[in-house]
Amino acid sequence: MIVPMKKVSIVVLDETRKESLKALRKVGVVHLEAIEGKGVALSAYKDASATVDKAISILEEIKLPKKLLPRQVKIGNESVQNEAKQIVALSDKKKAFFEKITQNSNELERLSKWGEVDPAVLASLAEQGIFLYLYEIPEEKYNSIGESLKTIVVNSSNKVTRFLLSSESEITERPADMPPEAYAVPLPEKSTRTIKNEILSAKQEISRIESELLDAKKYVSALKSCRSALASEIEFENVYSGMGHDEAQSENGSSETKLAWLSGYVPEDLLGTFKASCRTNSWAYTISEPSEEDPVPTKLHNNKLVSIIYPLTDFLDVTPGYHEFDISGWFLLFFCVFFAMIFADAGYGALVTIVGLILLAKSKSGKRSLSVLVTVLGLCTCLWGVMTCSWFGIDTKLLPESLVNLSFYPVSSAKNPANYENNQKVFCFMLAILQLSIAHIKCFFADRKSLKCFGDLGSLMQLWGMFYVVMNMVVDGSRFPLEDKGVPIPIFGGALSLPSSIPMIAIGVLVVGFVLSFIFSNYEGSVGKSVLESCKNIISVLLGVVNVFSDIVSYIRLWAVGLAGAAISQTVNSMAGPMFGKLAIVIFAVVLLVFGHGLNMILNLLSVIVHGVRLNTLEFSQHLGMAWSGTKYRPFKESEI
Repeated sequence: MIVPMKKVSIVVLDETRKESLKALRKVGVVHLEAIEGKGVALSAYKDASATVDKAISILEEIKLPKKLLPRQVKIGNESVQNEAKQIVALSDKKKAFFEKITQNSNELERLSKWGEVDPAVLASLAEQGIFLYLYEIPEEKYNSIGESLKTIVVNSSNKVTRFLLSSESEITERPADMPPEAYAVPLPEKSTRTIKNEILSAKQEISRIESELLDAKKYVSALKSCRSALASEIEFENVYSGMGHDEAQSENGSSETKLAWLSGYVPEDLLGTFKASCRTNSWAYTISEPSEEDPVPTKLHNNKLVSIIYPLTDFLDVTPGYHEFDISGWFLLFFCVFFAMIFADAGYGALVTIVGLILLAKSKSGKRSLSVLVTVLGLCTCLWGVMTCSWFGIDTKLLPESLVNLSFYPVSSAKNPANYENNQKVFCFMLAILQLSIAHIKCFFADRKSLKCFGDLGSLMQLWGMFYVVMNMVVDGSRFPLEDKGVPIPIFGGALSLPSSIPMIAIGVLVVGFVLSFIFSNYEGSVGKSVLESCKNIISVLLGVVNVFSDIVSYIRLWAVGLAGAAISQTVNSMAGPMFGKLAIVIFAVVLLVFGHGLNMILNLLSVIVHGVRLNTLEFSQHLGMAWSGTKYRPFKESEI
């Protein structure tokens, strides 16, 4: 459930603002409204935090085996910040040296065909009246140089001739007798020997810096603790500098009392704690109901079983809006089913369960939600794999009879090879109609005090009518005809039959549902305005019927992804199978099986995130009218560092 919230405002003496904020943070129940602070202190904290973040990033780029990781050193936050500055400075120096090496290497590459080049020597010759200039020219063009120019060939390679142009006076312009193909080579600022020495020196400095950075990895834990402390300080200083404050004036204009205030939200079940802290600290406060426009945070409260879904929703960063539904329980239920159908293998489920139990054994008390979730998902996958007789993609003919007997006939690939795939499709659509019906039923009861509930009822009827249309168009038109043929219609492996008149009933339900939805879906106090609004958006209304069809069909992805995973498993087995007949390559067969099935499980996990999550956060949520627009309840409180 979504815990009801109250909007609160607190007024304190400005002179006690800092002490009051510390007390409020210690209480830790008020989710503050967005505040934008400013000031020198806040900027300093942010700069320090940025430096520490950069230092951590630099050190984490240095990869070492666990055995070689240095023992962590604990030092004070001030010392940590100094170390962070030193680490960043070292990293900047390292980058500068790399840039210098790159520039010098490019210069050496440019002059590599000239041998040793020293501009100081050329300058010395110039003082003696001998001016030399470096030129390059295509080999076949060298003879076209005018006879008035004195040249000295240095070498020729790759069809390029390098030569020196000699002159008894300084040449400031390109000689007239010099062919246009000749290229004047600029002299380097330093000799090539000096450049080589600089590269060597830079490499030595880089090696020294890397050694210092490696040694600095002993401060990683201290840096992370400092980062948490700075984050707490930034939060506090942001609130402190951003609080509203004013000065009450007396009649003669002199200053009497300075006040400061802030607003936020407190869960109803924590109002007693909030009031007690206000009385203890002599704060003035008000409590009111939040308005529709207020950005009320969302706090979820569910039992321990439902709460195991929180690690997933936190990872996805999805929070229902304060005025939306809490679907945590339904999310968990259907996600478990979707996970099982996508992995679709009892063997994989057993492995996931083992991983969950290992995590459960290693996790601390109070932080076991993730490990419990993994274990539950593994068990659900085992159950579906047993029902469908899927065990690591092994051919059902090779499985023990006991495993075949455990499978559920309608969806078992061993017991019902002819129709199990169609029945699994039907099962997917039954899941669709169940989950989406829950959405519309919840909407109906939420709107039960308004005529809008008839619009929700119409949407539900459209869903059920369209369900049969989907069965006809996607599963089997002959099994699910759109006319009354006087023969009962088997719905799921022959275990359930529908009356022969069900096609006409389904179409009638679809039409009536559309009419109800058209009239009441936009109801806001007037039926006429609701109909007019539907007429204005007639294209969207008609497309809504198509969307119902596509939303139901969307659930077939569970069968399709599970089928793809099974095909990969079978392919891996067929590739590795022949290898077991030869002792010399058994090891390769084992490696292939481990790699192939491991890769398949990773792909299945990605499919769960893409498809299993999507059906909950998109199709199901759209029918609920949810936008996941909520802000998670995060009270202003002391951080655990």
